[in-house]
Amino acid sequence: MNVNLRNFIKKNQLQLIIISIFLIATIGLTYALFSDKTVRVGLDNVTVRMGPSLSYSKTGTVNSGKRVTVIKKQAGWLRVRYDDDHFGWIPSWLTNRKFNFKSATNLSEATIVLDPGHGGNDSGALGINQKHEEKTYTLKTAKLVQKSLEAKGARVIMTRSNDEYVGLAARASLSNKHKADAFISFHYDSAPENNSGSGDTTYYYHKKTSLKLAELVNSQLKAKVNLNNRGVQFGDFEVIRDNTQPSLLIEGGYINTAKDFKQISSYQYRKQVASAVTTALSQFLN
Repeated sequence: MNVNLRNFIKKNQLQLIIISIFLIATIGLTYALFSDKTVRVGLDNVTVRMGPSLSYSKTGTVNSGKRVTVIKKQAGWLRVRYDDDHFGWIPSWLTNRKFNFKSATNLSEATIVLDPGHGGNDSGALGINQKHEEKTYTLKTAKLVQKSLEAKGARVIMTRSNDEYVGLAARASLSNKHKADAFISFHYDSAPENNSGSGDTTYYYHKKTSLKLAELVNSQLKAKVNLNNRGVQFGDFEVIRDNTQPSLLIEGGYINTAKDFKQISSYQYRKQVASAVTTALSQFLN
């Protein structure tokens, strides 16, 4: 580098830095403005937010059929440009698909993690007839809840979708990683002696983040499920203890009590649980 060039750079160092920043910003904006990656919004009144989660404030709305330009993806959300000069974040799962309902709600913007307890070599509790394993019924229940939530537009993540073993730490970690708006773990109780326990219980660990959710879910279970309701209780379970997100664990009745198992093993019961959870989550998120 010759002396004149070195002196020029030294004298104009601040101006050169400013020009470099301006050029970088201009290139980035130009790429965003002229990117041809667009998606179509699937619902009316989809909220545009300041950041990639429900916790960020609203900056606008976009309606069904609106094409928006994708600038960035993060945690299932899209940073988009719309109406030429407006920017914000919308849920990716509310784009490029058709829905049976018209307008978005907070539930349709939400990420819900469902956790069917046990699985694989961990059978969980056993029924009076020991071929009936807890892991089978937690998965059946969670899948019907998943279907109910997805019908309302929610993004649902399952800790397991088949008969496989998943560690407790991994279940909580999945919720934390995706910054879930709610985490619900499904289990079934067992008493030391057959037919000696009955009823469903809703457990929370973190009072600040999760007690309200537990109260709403339990209230709906009490109203819709034909089991003795044992209320909301504190529970020291790893999947909710190590969870930074609103989280609860449902013990949905006693698998080794005949009258409870009659409910647990029925499709009607699972529909009742799905309806209760979906209604409660909608209330919680609103």
